Amino acid sequence: MLQACDITFSYGGKAPLYQGFSVEVTPGERLCLKAPSGFGKTTLCRLLAGYEQPDAGSVLADGEPLPRTGRCPVQLIGQHPELAVDPRRRMEATLREAGPLDRGLMERLGIRDRWLARYPHELSGGELQRFCIARTLMASPRYLVADEISTMLDAITQAQVWSVILEEVRSRNLGLVLTTHSESLAHRLATRELDLTAAVCP
Repeated sequence: MLQACDITFSYGGKAPLYQGFSVEVTPGERLCLKAPSGFGKTTLCRLLAGYEQPDAGSVLADGEPLPRTGRCPVQLIGQHPELAVDPRRRMEATLREAGPLDRGLMERLGIRDRWLARYPHELSGGELQRFCIARTLMASPRYLVADEISTMLDAITQAQVWSVILEEVRSRNLGLVLTTHSESLAHRLATRELDLTAAVCP
């Protein structure tokens, strides 16, 4: 189970964004975080994946604190793939950070072999996001956090990418936390929805 336990978080000494907030996601569950822009969805995603540390409280994966170094059991896919990769590394090297290449997964995500030799700036946002999704799944996570990951994708690619993610979530029994501004996508993907407007401090 992925748990945020009584967490409090604020930016730079400002009033807390979250105070005494708790949420949990079980393996196989798909939780959609719902709230308008500015209500802390991305912040919560980063807290759940260990990219931010709570001021108080804790985040646990299967009863253990998230590791500060090494491979994390919670993997985050963000909405800006260009910020998640090293601009000086070719894409094959970026994928191999997660382990041996999974050619079947890459093919299902629509990653073409010729893209492997390219640098991030030589790919479109949608192409780069496919690499980020592949690298995340190749890292063998137990929980996925997907923050507005399909914003830059056209409708066909969006359907393809989410189909692959859902297949992996189901076959591996992964817990999934997701955010999206699309109500129809949220209803289609999530097994549970959580309205954060009541959780975020005013």
